Amino acid sequence: MRAMRWDNLTGDGEAAAPALFSTDAVVSRTFDTPEFRGITFHEIRARSIVNRVPGASRMPFEWTVNPYRGCTHACVYCFARKTHSYLDLDTGLDFDTQVVVKVNAAELLRRELAAPRWRGEHIAMGTNVDCYQRAEGRYQLMPGILGALVERANPFSILTKGTLILRDLELLRRAARVTDVGVSVSVGFTDSTLWRTVEPGTPSPERRLDAVRTLSGHGVPCGVLMAPVIPFLGDSPEQLRATVRAIAEAGATSVTPLVLHLRPGAREWFTAWLTRHHPRLLKRYDALYDGGSYAPKWYQRRITGMVHDLAAEYGIGPYEPGTHRAVPDPAPDPTDSPGPAQLSLL
Repeated sequence: MRAMRWDNLTGDGEAAAPALFSTDAVVSRTFDTPEFRGITFHEIRARSIVNRVPGASRMPFEWTVNPYRGCTHACVYCFARKTHSYLDLDTGLDFDTQVVVKVNAAELLRRELAAPRWRGEHIAMGTNVDCYQRAEGRYQLMPGILGALVERANPFSILTKGTLILRDLELLRRAARVTDVGVSVSVGFTDSTLWRTVEPGTPSPERRLDAVRTLSGHGVPCGVLMAPVIPFLGDSPEQLRATVRAIAEAGATSVTPLVLHLRPGAREWFTAWLTRHHPRLLKRYDALYDGGSYAPKWYQRRITGMVHDLAAEYGIGPYEPGTHRAVPDPAPDPTDSPGPAQLSLL
């Protein structure tokens, strides 16, 4: 087995004091089937599963559950790539092909929800890596996790690109009868050519929107996180209109746009992809993201405004207060407006 460093495998933030597990604490498996060829699964028994989000996070929730680490969706922009570096794995190919599976996730969750200190707070899932990635088809961790949440009537939300969520439709319907449930599907664009290169391991946008249609049609209201909106590749007025129209036609309850952000780990992998597929855009990306991981607020506000206008035109709304949202809109800054040089980027 390759040398790897393991932390406590619980969270989204910085690793706690890393500890090197002995090789008998991790079972690594490969499966000779087309959907898993080239992928190694590292089965571990985690020490905890309900994770507190770091206080400095921009996320509007405090607790998460992540049964997997690494993701076969292989989205080139995935912000969670950095977490693989805590295991001495690279944030590129290793993130896509070395997947940690917390095989005791459901049993741990039942125990932690039953602890006297737990106060039944909202739990967000799919906020780090997708809990309905292809691995879930084999390991089937989510039915046990959802069952534990239903037993305690604990509120939760799920964000996914995976159509496998439809397998658990009845569990979601049961949960919605006893607690607050939020379901969102991520669809940033409907361009099939862009999808095949930037999100190669995911179901197509059309299939994800079919999942939205099915969930909504069976009494599980489903919103769409329109993420990421990819600058210069998926942000033209025509592309935004086509995407919002498709989201509306799928029966989504809301649409919330989020512009691509490029954190360390993701930025390097995305830049390598951009170099191969769209080298002419490298200078424009350097200019747009020269302030750090996030596109400037004026650009984010421009995209948000366009999407909200289109959503109103097609009869769906943005996120409404009182419902869960996986990712917040950037805080507006009235002093931040594009100058001539910034406008030339568009």
